[in-house]
Amino acid sequence: MTATAITGARLFDGIGARAPATVLIDEGRIVSVGGPVPEGAEVVDGSGGTLLPGLIDAHVHTSPRALALALAFGVTTELEMQGTHTRDERRHISDDDALADVRSCGFAITPPGGHPSELFPEGSRPGPPPGARPAGEPPLMPFSTTPEEAMAFVPRLIARGADYIKFMVDDGTVEGHPGLPMLDQATLSAGVAEAKRHGMITIAHALTLDAAYMAIEAGVDGLAHVFMDQPHTEEVVSLLRDSDTFVVPCVVLNASMMGLTGDELADDPRVASRLDDDWMTTLRSSFGHYPQGKLSHVLDTVRALHDAGVDILAGTDASVPLPFLGGLAHGASVHHELQYLTRAGLTPSQALRAATSTTARRFGLTDRGRIAEGLRADLLLVDGDPTTTISDTLNTRAVWRRGTRLEAREEAP
Repeated sequence: MTATAITGARLFDGIGARAPATVLIDEGRIVSVGGPVPEGAEVVDGSGGTLLPGLIDAHVHTSPRALALALAFGVTTELEMQGTHTRDERRHISDDDALADVRSCGFAITPPGGHPSELFPEGSRPGPPPGARPAGEPPLMPFSTTPEEAMAFVPRLIARGADYIKFMVDDGTVEGHPGLPMLDQATLSAGVAEAKRHGMITIAHALTLDAAYMAIEAGVDGLAHVFMDQPHTEEVVSLLRDSDTFVVPCVVLNASMMGLTGDELADDPRVASRLDDDWMTTLRSSFGHYPQGKLSHVLDTVRALHDAGVDILAGTDASVPLPFLGGLAHGASVHHELQYLTRAGLTPSQALRAATSTTARRFGLTDRGRIAEGLRADLLLVDGDPTTTISDTLNTRAVWRRGTRLEAREEAP
């Protein structure tokens, strides 16, 4: 493989903006930042553009088709928060530089009949139903109603290749199904403690303030959503800060829950040119389960958390192209989330950190998320300067995954 030298582009190195410097990549890695162009290297002129680390979406439900779409938008890693792409099931993806890389929790611990069982109308669920039992194997879904059951499922999830452990803390209020079975505090706390005993990162799905309090009490490492049923309180902000709990707000998901579509994003030709009809229809739709919610409360909460020093990570909750899961599309919605984060008060550079170095650090992805010698050459080159105008992240000029440049596609994946 010939080394590639990207020259003349200003840099966002995952932490902050830097002056233009040559970035040399070879054999999938960043060889140097700021050195000379070696003889024989392929030169990519980045003048007028900005080179960033590949973006990371910290909350998805994905597939090979979705991973291809994500990569086309410069999202080089997706973190699956319910799905099948655990360690032994993604080897073909890890070696395929036409797809974004992926990490996964496998299936989240939840009670029988609990979230997300309410989301899919009868006959609309992709793949086997939760709890499907392959011949001779234990249930797919880690259904738990007691501390003992939750604790027993943790080592099974790890054995199946989970990269982190997720817990559903959801009574269905936000999804329009109040009264769903939900993990109780004792079961949640026992499961989190067992996961930590095994050295695993723990994540909680919590869309209400009460659920967030439960997750904090259990000692989770991060929240996979920001609560949307109430404004924040000084108490919950302080608890999240003092416990060093990170938050993946998924503002785009909350907006969709409130009935806000992704029309504004879909109207952007930089997005429309990369989405097929199914994804465009989905993006122009919404979940619409919680119209009484106030987006201003969510943005105020994100601002308060960030100002308090809580780590904010960029995530979307993008899943499959179905209108009742609308307002979201893989890859594209990461850029929308970055725009929402700046609306919440983060600077463009702070928002970019949420999609690069901060997520890499909190999930232990030590080989990516920054532009630095020795790291994976997962890179995004865009026209303009997203450290001053965040929407410039959509001005894709080139994407590299492990140093392999993504070939331009004639049509959306």
